[in-house]
Amino acid sequence: MYRFPITYLNSNNGCGLLAFGDGENILASDGNCISKLEIFIKSNPGKYIFGYLSYDLKNEIENLSSNNIDGVEFPELYFWIPKYVVELKNENFNFVQGDKDKESLDFLNYFLEEETDQNYHPNKFNFKERIDKAKYIEQIKKLKEQIHLGNIYEINFCQEFYAENVNIEYPLDLYFKLNKITKAPYSSFMQFGDFSVFCGSPERFLKKTDDTLISEPIKGTAKRGLNEIEDENIKKELINDPKERAENIMIVDLVRNDLSKIAKKNSVKVDELCGIYSFETVHQMISTVSCKVKKETSFIDIIKATFPMGSMTGVPKIRAMELIEEHESFKRGLYSGSIGYITPSGDFDFNVVIRSLLYNKNKNYLSCSVGGAITDLSSPEKEYDECLVKVQRILNGINE
Repeated sequence: MYRFPITYLNSNNGCGLLAFGDGENILASDGNCISKLEIFIKSNPGKYIFGYLSYDLKNEIENLSSNNIDGVEFPELYFWIPKYVVELKNENFNFVQGDKDKESLDFLNYFLEEETDQNYHPNKFNFKERIDKAKYIEQIKKLKEQIHLGNIYEINFCQEFYAENVNIEYPLDLYFKLNKITKAPYSSFMQFGDFSVFCGSPERFLKKTDDTLISEPIKGTAKRGLNEIEDENIKKELINDPKERAENIMIVDLVRNDLSKIAKKNSVKVDELCGIYSFETVHQMISTVSCKVKKETSFIDIIKATFPMGSMTGVPKIRAMELIEEHESFKRGLYSGSIGYITPSGDFDFNVVIRSLLYNKNKNYLSCSVGGAITDLSSPEKEYDECLVKVQRILNGINE
């Protein structure tokens, strides 16, 4: 078993970015994480940096707190300088950081064998609900009361499914098993110390290329059909559903507002509104918002303006996060945070951590959380059913 840090960012179109090997890192949970990350980035110019941002970094950006049950106990922030970074394109690979040597080629061969070997190890994870359906519906009704009072217009409410006494001997095997189920464009695997992340995310948080920033918020979900005709009908229903469109458009407005804090004047625009995209397990409604930023705008400046992402919080953002803390039953941690990388030139690409499993080997604890947007038009029962649509294919699939 390889014990050095590993991150695999997998676009599921034949391309990916594999980072591995010991290197300088920052691991923090002390309430001063963002300042430490800023120093870490400035101290390592011209290098690839990989890592994640926990949802609970919100408490450093705004005057908020997180006091709910934390079963998985991930650090709030982890970034590191991989010894090796390899671009994978179909059958080809290219080292962009580090050298081809015995250590790197041995691991690369092992990784590629795991990726192609579909004789997955069997799992029998016994997942439990953190809250039952009745409690879920009760919380949704309370949140709708907040909407009726005008305190919020939309809120992302989440729940946790978890398994205890879990021993995952082959983390990469489990990731590739999950990836076969989800085949998501912002999929990722991360392992460091006792922590592993198995992420099947369809959503991009932020990407920076030169002076252009783009965000691709998802709001609006529908199940896949049993055949092509049913599938097309479901897609048509989704694109014309007033509730789903309202969810998406409200978050687009929030993202536009967040980007405007660091954008060049009059550069924020909506490139696509309410596009329908199909994935292995669901159809999603996705919009794209972009802007131009000044050259001196740093990664930390951008994160402070935009994090956590609007699709996982609500409108207005701060009040929504306060109500999330009040009504949810668990500490989100890395769930609804972000995994990604920063290039030597300062460009970056980060996902939204959803459709994911979080594993703490020391605690033998495995977590899979799921949520959805609540608006005035939401039916509590239908919202619960939508959560199950998102999560059951994952939980059932990894146990096959």
